[in-house]
Parts: sequence; C-alpha cells; structure tokens
Amino acid sequence: MISADKPEFAWGEKTFVMGIINLSPDSFSGDGLSVPESVLLKLEQFLEAEVDLIDIGAQSTRPGHEEITISEEIRRLDLVLSLVRAQTDVPISLDTYRSEVVTYGLNNGVNIINDIWGLKMDPNIAAIVAEHKSTIILMHNQNGTCYENLVEDIKSSLSESMTLALDNGIGRDSIILDPGIGFGKTPLQNLEVIRRLSEIKSLGFPILVGASRKSVIGYTLDLPVEQRLEGTAAINAIAINNGADMIRVHDVVEMSRVAKMSDAIVRFRPD
Repeated sequence: MISADKPEFAWGEKTFVMGIINLSPDSFSGDGLSVPESVLLKLEQFLEAEVDLIDIGAQSTRPGHEEITISEEIRRLDLVLSLVRAQTDVPISLDTYRSEVVTYGLNNGVNIINDIWGLKMDPNIAAIVAEHKSTIILMHNQNGTCYENLVEDIKSSLSESMTLALDNGIGRDSIILDPGIGFGKTPLQNLEVIRRLSEIKSLGFPILVGASRKSVIGYTLDLPVEQRLEGTAAINAIAINNGADMIRVHDVVEMSRVAKMSDAIVRFRPD
C-alpha cells in the first residue's frame, strides 16, 4: 500500500493547474493513453510545465461513453499509478465515481478523488475519503438539461453533495467544487455558468473549472476538438476572473501561461 499525504493549497494566491492523463482509448479529446511509455512522456511534459496536480482517469465520461467494468478500470490504473508516483510527488487526482476504485487509488498513491457525480452515484465514496483524510472534488452533474433556475439549481445540487461529504466526516478544508462544464448542460448553459461563476463561488469553497477542449467551444467557434486551444484559453481566463481557483487542462504549457497572466491581473496585490 502506498499512502499519500493530503495536499495543501494556498487558495487565493494563484490559480492551480491540473494536467489531464486519460487512460481511456475513447476519450472525447482523442488523447487517451494506453501504454506506460506514452504516459511517462506526457508526465515529462507536465513536470516541465510545473503543473500543480495530475488528474488520472481510466473510465471515459464523454457523452455516449461505453461503461467499463470496475476490474478493467483498476487494471488500467494499475499499469500507470506506480509509475507516475515513482517519478513525482506532485499530487495525483483520481477521476472516478466508483467506491472500489476510490479505495484502490487511495491505497496506491492518490491524494484527491475527483467525483463527477458529487457522491450521488456512489455515496460510499464519502466515508472512504474521510477515513483516508483525503481531498474530494464534488462536481455538479445531472441527467438532462432541464432547470428551473440554472445557477440556483446547480448551487442547490452542490450543497447536497457538500452535505453528504460533511456528514460523513470529510472536512470543509478537504472539499473543492466543480460546476460541471459539459455535463448535464447545453452549450448556452455552459457559457452562462462561466459568466455567473462568482455566484457558485459564494458557496464558500474553492472552485475547479474543467472546460478544456469541450464541446461548448466547438459549438461556439465551430471547430473540431484539436483546434480548441484559443477557446479553452478564453474560458479559463474569464473563469479565473470570475473566481476559479483551479483549472483542469490538456494543454498544460499554454494554459499555465494563461493562468499566470490572468493571476497577474486578477490576483495582483501591491507591495
């Protein structure tokens, strides 16, 4: 068993950059990695860019994705987690919504659980994260795109996830919220969430935004996934201005620069 310490973040001082490693061959962005050598090459790029976190996922969550078995998800992770941990002590986030995979990850060097269903698909995750004194990212998600009031409904749903976390012993300082760009929302709703991100920030927790290469950019600019760099940069810069504390990205070099430039404007503090 490889235990991992809970990462400490100085919220408000900078925007933290999370680099994405997809182990699923059907990733929407076309960057799925299936062999250790390609993972190590990607990791080298991340470390050169000085990313703050690495997010590893073995199950695709793109629309219409094919569900894999728990054993297959763990098998994919087993090939690379030890390799990544051996190369760096940068915090590792595990993108999963299954408690069995959470247990495996937290016993094998993972620091953070990134749950795209905000504990609502598998509530058992909460107690496991609490036991390990780990950090959890609670994302808003739903089936369909119907809302009575978009932002208020998202806040209410995230509040339910927060309650599940807190009631199971996860500390307030171990919770990060994600409004779920690209999940259960139309393109126009996604844009509205970015525009009104400060209202979600009012819940009082750090905010992660994961909009990298997503379909909202393709819809707005009429561009394929491999041409969405500038759109991703625009969303991230505006999200940082509106309260984002962390961005989840594929293009770590370019987006690290976007974050640094945005921080110089948004987080400027005169000496």
